[in-house]
Amino acid sequence: MITLTDNAVAAVKTALSSASEPAEGFRIMVQTGGCAGFKYLMGLESVPREGDAITETDGVKVFVDAGSQPHVAGMTVDFITGLETSGFVFDNPNARETCGCGKSFG
Repeated sequence: MITLTDNAVAAVKTALSSASEPAEGFRIMVQTGGCAGFKYLMGLESVPREGDAITETDGVKVFVDAGSQPHVAGMTVDFITGLETSGFVFDNPNARETCGCGKSFG
């Protein structure tokens, strides 16, 4: 369902190891909003929720709720570090358009 690059796996592992509360995985959700119609929300999760799709890459679990699954199927998540910006980057084949910030799609 979702592919994490090696850089994304490393970033999530770092977040999981430094979390103030124990976390089992990483949640990716899609919500209405943003400048292109939908926006990505991400965060650490202690347990999966009912209806979640769970994928695992190199020991990192990704939880996706049922409503978000059609929007992120086939998506690749990367993590970049640059001089001007650092963060997660989404390559989503379901997005018809994206905004300049890269965190919103339509």
